[in-house]
Amino acid sequence: MYPYIHLGSISLGTFGLLLWVAAVVATMVLHRNFVRNRVDADALSVVALVLITGVMGAKVWHELQDVPGLLADMRQIAMPGWAHAGEVVMGFLTWLRAGYAWFGGLLAGIAMLMWQGRETRPNGLTGWRGAGRMLDLAAPAAAIGYGVGRIGCLTSGDGDYGKITTLPWGVHMRPDALVPVYPPGAMVQPTPVYELLFAGLVFWVLWKLGERARPLGWLTGVYLVLSGTGRFMVEFVRINPRLYFGMSNAQVAALASVVVGVGVIAWARARRIEWSPESSAVHGTKIARGA
Repeated sequence: MYPYIHLGSISLGTFGLLLWVAAVVATMVLHRNFVRNRVDADALSVVALVLITGVMGAKVWHELQDVPGLLADMRQIAMPGWAHAGEVVMGFLTWLRAGYAWFGGLLAGIAMLMWQGRETRPNGLTGWRGAGRMLDLAAPAAAIGYGVGRIGCLTSGDGDYGKITTLPWGVHMRPDALVPVYPPGAMVQPTPVYELLFAGLVFWVLWKLGERARPLGWLTGVYLVLSGTGRFMVEFVRINPRLYFGMSNAQVAALASVVVGVGVIAWARARRIEWSPESSAVHGTKIARGA
């Protein structure tokens, strides 16, 4: 576990570095999906906006779970006063290093993708159809990007690790972890590694499913079901507190993701707005069939 990489007087946070790697991987996958579907859009711009919005959404969701704690943190950050503006800024940046909720990032990322779908009009689709098409195209990239980003949580020790374990693949979290292990020196389950492996599987499934024509929105529903299932399962070995009927907040959110995903799949099948790869025009516009 390495929260920081020290290069002389410069210290680079591994969480931020892995988040950047996740964005690069997601951009590559999304670009390849744009190419094979003949979509005229800039994958880098799409991922950059989604990343920024997702991080903001994840932070906001996490902090709103404990508003008194948030207010206490803000008072602590502002305590030096603006006469010591540097200390205030550094305190704020330190506060930003940890404390992000997956579900908040998911919702914010989906909202940004839908907006970009309406703006970029993938395959010539407008309105909600363009939004739905962008969600389908981005599903594989979102899956693998999430998995890679989770490794940043492990290297920084920000509290996303699992329960104390005696399993041979347990990992040791150093005392300078962003969220130290108690008792100190204990071995814990590397749950971000589990999530990376599951995310890789979800990516592969979505990528293969995307090779054939599917109803508009169907792949998005499959992504919500699979990603929600993975998050629900990993929470059984995570350290998050059980708040609702023996489930953590993340498990409740994961169940909501699965339920919504099932609904989206059912809706997509009922509407059957389909895509036929064989009907692509030279300039890249595919024909949507159905009402």
